[in-house]
Amino acid sequence: MFEEAQYFAPVAAQQDGSVVVELSASHPGFADPVYRARRNAIAGLAVNYRPGTPIPAAEYTEQEHEVWALVTRELAVKHAKYATAEYLDGVDRLGLPQERIPQLEEVSRLLEPLTGFRYLPAAGLVPLRDFYGVLADGYFHSTQYIRHHSVPFYTPEPDVIHEVIGHANALASSRYAALYRLAGQAARRVQSDEALEFVSKVFWFTLEFGVMREAGELKAYGAGILSSYGEIEEFRGMDIRPLDLSAMGTTHYDITKYQDVLFRADSLQHLEDVVGDFWDTCDDDSIAKLIAAAV
Repeated sequence: MFEEAQYFAPVAAQQDGSVVVELSASHPGFADPVYRARRNAIAGLAVNYRPGTPIPAAEYTEQEHEVWALVTRELAVKHAKYATAEYLDGVDRLGLPQERIPQLEEVSRLLEPLTGFRYLPAAGLVPLRDFYGVLADGYFHSTQYIRHHSVPFYTPEPDVIHEVIGHANALASSRYAALYRLAGQAARRVQSDEALEFVSKVFWFTLEFGVMREAGELKAYGAGILSSYGEIEEFRGMDIRPLDLSAMGTTHYDITKYQDVLFRADSLQHLEDVVGDFWDTCDDDSIAKLIAAAV
């Protein structure tokens, strides 16, 4: 229900060097001063992070570890039914802890020997070109905070459950990781904001909310679906359309609700042939033609 590159609570640096995360009044943690103080402290870790150094550890509470453990257990049951085989293989390869929240530096240590990817801490909004561009170098921007304990199966913004259970397990697959890298290369190659938005929308409808035909069933491989306790039960009932670059790159979506339009790949090879080849070769001119074809 959100996109890493755009849907974060605003983060403001204060004159005294502290960091404040500006939660909306509708946020589950808005009226919880302890949660808000922790969000500020965790955001500060990312703001003060220096590239090339170990990612600072976030000090999670037992209550927060319990949220992670609960959601991990429940999602594992749903993944067995709804996730693609390639994603499930990534789950096995990565071996994330199930009873506690892993630190991002720990996730990087698990992931890097598999596909070369490492995590970078994000305090909040990451500019679109930066978020996608570093994928080309094998880096993934990620938040460190976890959702409010009062609603363990809901978050209005991407938290560490989405970033790690959704994306890191996919990034443990060599084939999915290659697609992430190609998306990053495309983001760096294109010049116009319009072309960059097109690249990001294709990412949204594939690596965030992609579905795939597998063994006669519709399975999910997108991180947004696979990290959502509710959406993973609903995606098969949405408007499922064939994989189409022009349509994906120009279709409007609402980040605040379940995605009601999804695009289906016929296989992982089909996804690689269509989307991977697009990201590998696209430029402003080719994207302009795809946009014109959608009109």
